[in-house]
Amino acid sequence: MKKLFVLALAVMLALLPAAALAQEGENDLLARIQQRGSLIIATEGNWSPWTYHDDQDVLTGFDIEIGALIAQGLGVEPQYMETDWSAILAGVDSGRFDIACNGVDYTEERAEKYDFSDPYVYTEIVLVVRGDNEDIHSFEDLKGRSTSNSPNSTYAQRAEAMGATVTYVDTLGETLEMVLQGRVDATINAKGSVEDYLGEHPDANIKIVQVAPGDPVCYPVRKGADSASLLSAINEILAKAREDGTLAALSLRYFNADLTNPL
Repeated sequence: MKKLFVLALAVMLALLPAAALAQEGENDLLARIQQRGSLIIATEGNWSPWTYHDDQDVLTGFDIEIGALIAQGLGVEPQYMETDWSAILAGVDSGRFDIACNGVDYTEERAEKYDFSDPYVYTEIVLVVRGDNEDIHSFEDLKGRSTSNSPNSTYAQRAEAMGATVTYVDTLGETLEMVLQGRVDATINAKGSVEDYLGEHPDANIKIVQVAPGDPVCYPVRKGADSASLLSAINEILAKAREDGTLAALSLRYFNADLTNPL
């Protein structure tokens, strides 16, 4: 009986480390990602140059490349999940996605619900109207006007704060098309994305009437202690990419400007 007790005790003690690791994995998002072998990344796939499909229909873009860089630093594969903007942050919150790589602006309001990485780029925003519009010259002129923007975007929030009525759409293309058709008076969006659109559509009858600093762009993860180690690892990867020039090089490639420093 004594021998059986000693044997049972030895087995129990041998299993303790494995049990402890399993418990740690349950409460640690990074451990679950590494055990899974993939980082599940939410992205739109239709917001150039952040995330889009090239001529060969391959998903690419500034955030797609950095997402792959982060996954590599974590020792896993990137797994991109394309979805509408309106579902991205909710999916991070629910645990459907590990991280969102989609040019997400940091705001104090969002920080109440999500944890954010250190900023990796700093962008400017632009106010866009149709080429023949002579009534809107600044954000202040949006009072009583109409805009088109993605729901829950900082651009829509800014337009509403200025007194505009916002029509919600899913993509930048739809947003600008509504301006071109005269269905709305204006739109607000990232300067780099609008410039990219104009590069692809040089004859588009739209114009930029104001440029202003935007919010810092960061990577959101689900809020809570179980995301702490993942967030720390992401920040280390971003810091290294900043130090060795990778971030600046990618910014120059996709935006034709180094956006990695505060404006």
